[in-house]
Amino acid sequence: MKAIFDSVSNQCSKTVTKSYSTSFSLATKMLSNAIRQDIYNIYGFVRFADEIVDTFHDYDKELLFDNFSKDLELALQHKISLNPILNSFQDTYHKYNIDKSLVDAFMNSMRLDLHKQNYLTTEEYKQYIYGSADVVGLMCLKVFVKGDQDKYDALKDSAMSLGSAFQKVNFLRDLKADYEDLSRSYFPNTDLSQLDENSKHAIISDIENDFSNGLQGIKKLPIEAKFGVFMAYRYYSQLLKKLKKTPALEIKSTRIRVPNYKKFELLTRSYVKYQLNLM
Repeated sequence: MKAIFDSVSNQCSKTVTKSYSTSFSLATKMLSNAIRQDIYNIYGFVRFADEIVDTFHDYDKELLFDNFSKDLELALQHKISLNPILNSFQDTYHKYNIDKSLVDAFMNSMRLDLHKQNYLTTEEYKQYIYGSADVVGLMCLKVFVKGDQDKYDALKDSAMSLGSAFQKVNFLRDLKADYEDLSRSYFPNTDLSQLDENSKHAIISDIENDFSNGLQGIKKLPIEAKFGVFMAYRYYSQLLKKLKKTPALEIKSTRIRVPNYKKFELLTRSYVKYQLNLM
């Protein structure tokens, strides 16, 4: 029965989420059960694409990505795939009528990571972030509003701001690995080999502006999604605070983390704020 295969596919996407990101998994658990699986399905898809371009160094990454892209197109066209991650994603894609242009933009940004190492202009930087992060936020937003186009349009800008903030925090946190291991530099007009406090604070100021815009949208989300997204916002805000306090030289030499005990402390405090309507 296909129902069994679909159930296995969903379980695979959930396992990918739990295995690759404790913070995102924790935030997803705070979503309503009615939409939780669909967020797992989106995360599984974007994580696998990202893994191909970022970590499979001993393999032909371009070939792997081309095959994944072809399988994705077939999954969306035929509404089934023997790749369980793509099978679960196509189900969510069709259920909420996710715009194909969002999927295409994401795959285009991931493909850039196969070869492009430097983003020299603000336009290149924004275009990459749109494809790698903003559109993921928009796919999730489609689920959060259960496909309601009017609600989607009203919250679209804030969802993109939140996606941008999350991605930029990741860039700053992973600066060492991106620059030294992958030879990538995402921040334009910034010499990462000589990152100083002024450059760091300029980046952080930009992220804080995105967070401010994103928070306004979180407040207007449906009840099924609000606390889970607020939890993710709180986690990344805490990570940004740590980065803000960390000297630029240290950011270049280590990966800043929020320990698990702190994540659960954030969960408790976030729940209190949420219940008291203090967010």
